[in-house]
Amino acid sequence: MSTATVGYSAISSYSRVEILHLIQEQPRRTILELQEATDLHPNTIREHLARLISDGFIVAEKEHRTTRGRPRVLYSAADGDATRSAIQRRKVRDAAQRGDLMRRVLTLDVPDVLETRALHQIDALVEELEDEGFDPIIDDAALTVDLTPCAHATAQADHREVLCSVHLSLLQGVLTEAGGPLAVDGMRSSCDPSVCIIQLLHAATTHD
Repeated sequence: MSTATVGYSAISSYSRVEILHLIQEQPRRTILELQEATDLHPNTIREHLARLISDGFIVAEKEHRTTRGRPRVLYSAADGDATRSAIQRRKVRDAAQRGDLMRRVLTLDVPDVLETRALHQIDALVEELEDEGFDPIIDDAALTVDLTPCAHATAQADHREVLCSVHLSLLQGVLTEAGGPLAVDGMRSSCDPSVCIIQLLHAATTHD
C-alpha cells in the first residue's frame, strides 16, 4: 500500500482522527466542545466533520430544545447499533451484494467456517479497509485481518495508540451494522509498528 493511497483516507489526517476519537469517547458532541478540546478553528472542524459524515463514520442530529434559542448540532459516532448512519448502512448492503455476485460469477469456494451473515460482514470489512487504502488479507479459519504493512503507523507514529483505537472502533461499527456473529477482538501485539493483524471473534466461540 502506498502512502499516496493512504492520503485519500478519512483517517489519514490526525486532526480527523482526534475529532473522531473524542466523538467515540463521548457522543453528542458540539463543535464548541470539539474546538475547546482540539484548538482547531470551527470552520476546520466543520470540514473534518463533513468528511467523517460523508464516509459514514459519524452522524449529526439537531438538539431537541424546550427553551428559546437555536438548537445545537450534536455529533455521534456511527456504531451500527445505538447510532446508525444511512451511508454506512448503504455501504454495508452494497458490499454484501457485490460479494454474493462475485462468489456466484467466479464460483468461489465459500469457507465452511463462515455462514452467510459472517461472509457479508467480511465483505463489508474488506470494502471499508480498501476504501481506507489498505490491502487486507483475510484468514477465514484463524479469523484474522492482516493489514501489514500499516502506512498509517509510519505516517502517524506519534499517535499510533489513538489511531489504532479509533480504527478498531470504526471496524467494529462496520461489523455491527452488517449484522452477524463476528466482532473485533483486538489487535495482535507486535514490536514492529508496521505490523497490524486484527483478530476477529466469532460469537459461537465466546465463553461466559
